[in-house]
Amino acid sequence: MNQMMLVGGIVLSALSFNAMAEYRADSPAHDAMNVLRSGEVSYKKDIQPIFEDYCVSCHKPGGKGFVKSGLDLTTYDNLMKGTKFGKVVIPGNSESSTLSKLLTGTNKGLKMPMGLNAAGTLDRQYILAIRKWVKQGAKNN
Repeated sequence: MNQMMLVGGIVLSALSFNAMAEYRADSPAHDAMNVLRSGEVSYKKDIQPIFEDYCVSCHKPGGKGFVKSGLDLTTYDNLMKGTKFGKVVIPGNSESSTLSKLLTGTNKGLKMPMGLNAAGTLDRQYILAIRKWVKQGAKNN
């Protein structure tokens, strides 16, 4: 009986692991993890989709974030223009870029995106992917 329970537990664990692996393979977080493992981060393929999913609803002309800051995340060129307060991306320097500070909550207490989830921030993988892209020079690639 104990052997049967042990075998059943192993089978259930294996099935659960496979289901999780399949789920993860289809998840946006899985894509972000692949970006972190890969070489160059692409704005168009890796970063712009994050902005579109989590940021553009507020940071587009007429959106709350745009009205308050002037930051338009609908295009690369608009992102690089920055806000009415100044640049948000310093290519090659993710530590000093206001964008990184806003995503981690180290910019005068502001943390973006506002009200996203209980933690009030993007998933860590997305933040790391954006920071890696900035560190690599914030290219329009």
